[in-house]
Amino acid sequence: MNMIYKTRNLPNTRIDVADALRGIAVAGIILYHSVEHFNIFVEEPVVHTLASDQTVADVLAWLLSGKMYGIFAMLFGLSFFIMNDNQQQKGKCFSGRFAWRMCLLFMFGIINVAFYDGDILMLYACYGLLLIPISYLPSKWVWAIIILLAIQPVELFCLLTGTTLDHSTMWELYNKICNTHAHGTFWENTLTNLRYGFEVNFRFNVFSGRLTQLLCLFILGMQLGRQRLFYNEGRNLKIWHNILICSAVVVIALSFVDFGELDSWLKPIYNLIILLMIVSAIVSAWYAFDGVRRVLHHLCIFGRMSLTNYLLQSIIGCFIFCGYGLACYHYLGITYAVMVGCGMVIVQYLFARYWFSSHPRGPLEGLWRKLTWI
Repeated sequence: MNMIYKTRNLPNTRIDVADALRGIAVAGIILYHSVEHFNIFVEEPVVHTLASDQTVADVLAWLLSGKMYGIFAMLFGLSFFIMNDNQQQKGKCFSGRFAWRMCLLFMFGIINVAFYDGDILMLYACYGLLLIPISYLPSKWVWAIIILLAIQPVELFCLLTGTTLDHSTMWELYNKICNTHAHGTFWENTLTNLRYGFEVNFRFNVFSGRLTQLLCLFILGMQLGRQRLFYNEGRNLKIWHNILICSAVVVIALSFVDFGELDSWLKPIYNLIILLMIVSAIVSAWYAFDGVRRVLHHLCIFGRMSLTNYLLQSIIGCFIFCGYGLACYHYLGITYAVMVGCGMVIVQYLFARYWFSSHPRGPLEGLWRKLTWI
């Protein structure tokens, strides 16, 4: 019995639906960051509000919060599989090169966190390194790890043993950061973000149950790559339809349940099932309907520039909402803030179209690729 996974030597052609999903994830991240005023939570009255604000916040929290980062993480695992498999087919080892690629991503994360304290790139770079040893395992072991991580082992352990995690430091850090965002200069923001950004993100991942869930989704993305599930081959579409039906039924059922004391354990699992419902609906619709493909093709363009778009939204969004810029955290309620987020998505989409008219890759994507293979 072979204990090390080996490539099946099948061609890894570009997966357009993965680009569309990536585009949806980044656009969703921009919209939800706008809901949160790019992490500015201060007790100050907002000048322009609408009656719809709370409804918009609730709907977008249900649809986007934690799900868009999760889709991003899953596609990250898929990309790792494709690059790793392509190198294996050439008889080369990709592990060292991928570790270097994660170091580069961490550096991009440092640049990003200087603008926006909610950066995910540094954490993704750390999670990414864990894919290297896991990629050598046979599929049955990989599925076992995915299931273990999906049941939220940390939260389950705390529930069964009565252990409570102290999150007071996280809230203290958020207070410092939020006050700087609201009233500090650009340089004060930058220094505060660089000093506390990584720590507060890590603590938030533990607090929200994302610590194990994001790693689960990284590994799941790699495994879906192995199974070639994003291609329209064999029974794949039937599998996606089954995932869609099952996840939709579970989501509807859980929507009527009060989690009560089990909230810290069940809420991340509920979010994961919503994520699976969203992904399976998009993949199913992509392969079933030409019209859906035509519409989502625009998001492929956005998704092919996901790293650049992610950094751009930090720079633009923080300038719009922070006190050192236009201070819109003080002026715009949630509905208006989401309209600003939609505007950001449109502007960045138009920039992506312009860029791709004369370049094969996004600016940071091209740089990351060059530095990876240096």
